[in-house]
Amino acid sequence: MAFTIAIDGPAAAGKGTIGRAVAAHFGFAHLDTGLLYRATGRRMLQGLDAVEAAQSLRAADLEADDLRSSEVGQAASRVAAIPEVRAALVDFQRAFARRSGGAVLDGRDIGTVICPDAEVKLYVTAGDDERARRRHKELCEKGQDVTLEEVLDDLRTRDARDSARATAPLKPAKDALLLDTSAMTIESAVQAAIDLVAQGLAVADQAQNGAGGGQA
Repeated sequence: MAFTIAIDGPAAAGKGTIGRAVAAHFGFAHLDTGLLYRATGRRMLQGLDAVEAAQSLRAADLEADDLRSSEVGQAASRVAAIPEVRAALVDFQRAFARRSGGAVLDGRDIGTVICPDAEVKLYVTAGDDERARRRHKELCEKGQDVTLEEVLDDLRTRDARDSARATAPLKPAKDALLLDTSAMTIESAVQAAIDLVAQGLAVADQAQNGAGGGQA
């Protein structure tokens, strides 16, 4: 059975961690769609045209060590505003979403554009200061020399660009369930998401069984 979980939200809100954990819990495949744009942005920084970079993206490009750097993050936000780049990556994401056995995709336009018919849509968010603290800690642990103020400014710049772009702006789907992780531990945020997805699975099972019963 195909079952899609769409998780959207701004950077460092916890959607990636939650997406991986939810996928592992339910045995679903997971795709961090942000890596597609980060890998494309990284290739653009290396001199390629953004659209060409997206069209020729390879699986190996998603494994580069510096994809989580601030510079690549800003580049990802820039290329994500280019309609031709998004178009080049849409088909891959949609095919992944409807694979047999279930799929979890996290990004910024999964519930609104990529998978508007997803069975469960979550919008994961957190306050600016908390997100900056998390990202600063992550970058420092990777040895990057960056201040908390610089990280906060970077996040706000990306948020503004992602929310204002004409194509697939960052916003919650109308039927998305809001999950604010500002005051949550990783464990409590993951459990809250698992509970929401479990409810969605139960509804889907009931609908499927009801449809089957009606045909008998």
